[in-house]
Amino acid sequence: MTQRAKIDTDGGGTGAGTGAVEPPVVHHPAGLTSAEVAERVARGEVNDVPLRSSRSTADIVRGNVFTRFNAIIGVLWVIMLIVAPIQDSLFGFVIVANTGIGIVQELRAKKTLDGLAVIGEAKPTVRRDGRAAELSTSEIVLGDLIELGPGDKVVVDGVVAEADSLEIDESLLTGEADPVVKKPGDRMMSGSFVVAGGGAFTATKVGREAYAAQLAEEASRFTLVHSELRNGISTILKYVTWMMVPTAIGLVISQLVVKGDDFKDAVARTVGGIVPMIPEGLVLLTSVAFAVGVIRLGRKQCLVQELPAIEGLARVDVVCLDKTGTLTEGGMDVTELRPLDGSDESYVRKVLGALGESDPRPNASLQAIIDAYPDTVEWRCTESLPFSSARKYSGAAFSEGNGENSTWLLGAPDVLLPADDAALTDIDHLNQQGLRVLLLARTAHELDSPDVAADTRPTALVVLEQRLRPDAGDTLAYFAEQNVATKIISGDNAVSVGAVAGKLDMPGAANTVDARALPTEREEMAKALDDNAVFGRVTPQQKRDMVAALQSHGHTVAMTGDGVNDVLALKDADIGVSMGSGSENNSFATLPSVVAEGRRVIGNITRVATLFLTKTVYSVLLAVLVVCSQVEYPFLPRHLTLLSTLTIGVPAFFLALAPNKERARPHFVRRVMRYAVPGGVIAAAATFTTYLIARHHYSGEGALEAETSAATLTLFLVSMWVLAIVARPYTWWRLTLVATMAGAFLLVLVVPWLQNFFALKLVGVTMPWTAVAIAAAAALLLELAWRWVDRRFPA
Repeated sequence: MTQRAKIDTDGGGTGAGTGAVEPPVVHHPAGLTSAEVAERVARGEVNDVPLRSSRSTADIVRGNVFTRFNAIIGVLWVIMLIVAPIQDSLFGFVIVANTGIGIVQELRAKKTLDGLAVIGEAKPTVRRDGRAAELSTSEIVLGDLIELGPGDKVVVDGVVAEADSLEIDESLLTGEADPVVKKPGDRMMSGSFVVAGGGAFTATKVGREAYAAQLAEEASRFTLVHSELRNGISTILKYVTWMMVPTAIGLVISQLVVKGDDFKDAVARTVGGIVPMIPEGLVLLTSVAFAVGVIRLGRKQCLVQELPAIEGLARVDVVCLDKTGTLTEGGMDVTELRPLDGSDESYVRKVLGALGESDPRPNASLQAIIDAYPDTVEWRCTESLPFSSARKYSGAAFSEGNGENSTWLLGAPDVLLPADDAALTDIDHLNQQGLRVLLLARTAHELDSPDVAADTRPTALVVLEQRLRPDAGDTLAYFAEQNVATKIISGDNAVSVGAVAGKLDMPGAANTVDARALPTEREEMAKALDDNAVFGRVTPQQKRDMVAALQSHGHTVAMTGDGVNDVLALKDADIGVSMGSGSENNSFATLPSVVAEGRRVIGNITRVATLFLTKTVYSVLLAVLVVCSQVEYPFLPRHLTLLSTLTIGVPAFFLALAPNKERARPHFVRRVMRYAVPGGVIAAAATFTTYLIARHHYSGEGALEAETSAATLTLFLVSMWVLAIVARPYTWWRLTLVATMAGAFLLVLVVPWLQNFFALKLVGVTMPWTAVAIAAAAALLLELAWRWVDRRFPA
């Protein structure tokens, strides 16, 4: 799976069109010899472009260690190691551990990506010493003869040596969707692909000289493409920095004034106020969640070349499916042969056998015909017309061996027959049963004539049965359950496609649309797509237009296809999933887990971001209140390290990796801050209220420690209530998680050596219960505030 990087090919000097002239090239029909290959390898004329599927190890370490907030915390950590006990330096060890976890997880993701990049690499067929064999692209040398068939990518630049109705799609290079017919001597540009026919070309540019080198490196590089989540977190961190700097300066000055006689304690409490303002764990946890998502998908043989592609998965609300190879397996079986107009069945069988023999790269339909009617006669193919999804038929001309010559077409009946032909009625009945029907017709025109399909003489109907994927029904049911709309977009007959969808109980299968009747205006097409679910007779260009129309209505579109006729649409979709035979993993059943993984990652990051940013808000407000009141900051770093670990750090780790089926919604910053701001304000107000009451309640030696303990109790209880809300809906493990964190804090309060270690000891009865009462009132206010926010500012 890949979310494609957009590549600017304008003005690149690639000469992607057909007008550029290559220097003369000597073509060897048998390909290079082993000795010639060895010579070229020795000269370095090898296509050895390293493909970076992920960041280097050094980049991963640098990216996780050298961050703005790690630098701030690192300086504060060094200061605390000098002026305070080790307990007040625990926050530094937590950052080291978090950074280490981030590095390890991303290295694991890198290993998965690198392994899958090799698995998913295109392996072209290269002819050497007269024999054809699949080779890695890195093994191709200058002058190699590379064979091509439908769907094959042109991996290096070259010149056509052999062409059999060879049609190349150069849309990625030129922007033109119409296929280009190639003949011997024409230029071939890497980055294009075959849509019809076959042939071979000689490599004239390999390695970094070929355009494919730039294309592949750009497409497979580990880059953080546009991601609302990443951009949102960056925006939040930018504002946090702006708030943090003046607040921290004010806190430093106020604490030095208030604690003028105790410099070390002033520094310790100042650092205690600055550290929790930094939501450093949010960035690390995001990287970890992305990396774990890549690893999980990697185990299912799904290649995510860019981590934010997972975010796209979470936002998918429409999945466009090609029937062949997605709902049905690649194989077919001939179930019936119906001669028309008194045609001789034995003769028809000979024609079908010869047609099968004429195509060196048969598609699934023709392969079924080859299996049923092997070629047994000495007919000679004089010309062939490979199948094209745009034409909907293939053809061949034969010398029958008895002096007779004939030209035949095999393809869609509703394309080759006039609309009022009586045979179409029978064909419709067959299509309604989910059967696929091909028409064998004789034509009096030459195959290269634009009127080749006009005035054909119907000879026979070939009825094919498609094999349904055993997992397709469950997968469609999953999407329906998750409110993800499915659209079947197929080149086959619409009624036949609808019958297949009906067998799988797909919602909307009864409403079938022939794409030839679809409006071309984008808005009208989008309405038709929203109202219907099954579309037949769709051309490759229409598939692309349909994806664009859905996107124009605000849909996030995932497109699956066989990688041959669907490449245009796959490229333009938000998420493109290649399911064809060229993909190692072509199981339709993996799609639910792919979408679910995206939702899990993004939904959980949004959930835990509320925890981190609530802490940032209450930390900044507490510092402001302290500065304005000119009192001692109530907390030492150890107190907030304890609170952060129990109410944010540990719970966030588990919540971020938990199942989550909710579809990701836009406006990440707004949705997170609408909870974090009221939550942080309420937590800060409740904590500071408890602190001020405690300052009046306690006096004498040890008063500050008692005041701090009461304030810590209130802040912990309010933070726990924030966690309890974020953890909803409750499951047994979430309740256990919340209870465990509460039990851990209770343990600190009752175990003497932990009391001393964290400088927490509740004194008396009145103030602790006052702290609990204030926390309870804050929790009630928190519930009311968040419910009001839900109504007033819906996501």
